[in-house]
Amino acid sequence: MLYLYIGTDSKKVRSALSSALAREKRDVVRITDAHTVNDLEAALSGAGMFSGPRAVVLEGVLANEDMQRRVLERLPHLRKDADEYHLVEIVLNADMRKRLEKYAESTVRADAAKEKKETTVFALANALQAGKKKELWVGYQHELTLGNAPEAIHGVLFWAAKQQLLRKPTDARARRLVAELAELPHEARRRGFDLEHALELFALSLT
Repeated sequence: MLYLYIGTDSKKVRSALSSALAREKRDVVRITDAHTVNDLEAALSGAGMFSGPRAVVLEGVLANEDMQRRVLERLPHLRKDADEYHLVEIVLNADMRKRLEKYAESTVRADAAKEKKETTVFALANALQAGKKKELWVGYQHELTLGNAPEAIHGVLFWAAKQQLLRKPTDARARRLVAELAELPHEARRRGFDLEHALELFALSLT
């Protein structure tokens, strides 16, 4: 079964996702675009023979072309699978949204009000792209006070870095930011940090 969550209001999106995950006791597997394609393939291949039912959360994976292709290829399978697949994206164009909704059991759409969207998504993105350390740190702290999850904030920053790299493929700084943000969740786990603390360190070290 496939469930779709779209929107810039990360608090509402995550509330809907948390409610859905709480309805049944399933093993939760989380895959983001910071994971590898092999990680995604493993998550989409199903649980082992002796494993229980799973809820697979796919967050921001469509921003990665290789991951996107694999998810789209599997849509007919995901719709019929006994496991639950929860696909979470900040923004989708109309064609992609319609394609996914064709296979989705349900869709949650929760966009922030225009003013809030400007401050939450684009302010962080602009601060990162412009190298404004103080603005990024202040914006990050503000997002935390609003109750937005570090995973959602990381997704916004990763998206912003990739957009900058797409506009300027030879930009060494943008390439470095993409690499650092892709590695950040894994590095945090290796060092015993939670993602919230790792993101704060990243913001403070921005150049």
